[in-house]
Amino acid sequence: MPDKPDLAEVSNFDKTKLKKTETQEKNPLPTKETIEQEKQATA
Repeated sequence: MPDKPDLAEVSNFDKTKLKKTETQEKNPLPTKETIEQEKQATA
């Protein structure tokens, strides 16, 4: 196996053929208010 990968395919890649997708956050971080409510509920 060569030490360095062959980058010829990467340089020839056509980005215009990719489909546009919208990303969605599956597990958003809690807000400060949510953290404070949980702190008060456990205290």
